Amino acid sequence: MQQIKTYLDQIATISDLDWDFFYSKLQRRVIKKKAVFLKINEIENHISFIESGVVRLFIPKEDPEKEITFGFSFKNQFISAYDSFLTQKPSAYQLQALTETTILSITYADLQEVYQKTQIGNLIGRLTAERLFLIKSKREQNLLNLSAEERYLKLFKERPELLQVIPLKYISSYIGVTAQALSRIRKRI
Repeated sequence: MQQIKTYLDQIATISDLDWDFFYSKLQRRVIKKKAVFLKINEIENHISFIESGVVRLFIPKEDPEKEITFGFSFKNQFISAYDSFLTQKPSAYQLQALTETTILSITYADLQEVYQKTQIGNLIGRLTAERLFLIKSKREQNLLNLSAEERYLKLFKERPELLQVIPLKYISSYIGVTAQALSRIRKRI
């Protein structure tokens, strides 16, 4: 639990009373490697903080080779099918643990209660949402402005540990190329 406290302390000063209330709403969950813990058409009822592990966001296809991976989340980041969480409507994508993953989760209803009953809840919620938006915006800009090779190099400059934990088929999908094209990029580099 100290990881999420450290993370939130970087955003704002939280009183002990507010922290205790927020902390009481968190549930630790351990997700097995390769487990899908939110399926398409399910309503996302949690926003979670990753204590350890890697999570993939993807759109499933009948042919698993054609799945579209569009995001990864790592230790000390929040994870959620955030659009489904906010609207409480079915998700258009899935969340999968690529490694054994430990998360601290809060339900939609409990988060609303944190917003109402704490002084700092709304600020934390807003700043967390802003960070999620910036990650999404950065990804979209990279897809529009960088070549596949530049996206690959940038990804591993920012997250060198990816090669050890994420299969190349997911990385190729994430940067928007086929596995064969990624193989050619890697040979050139």
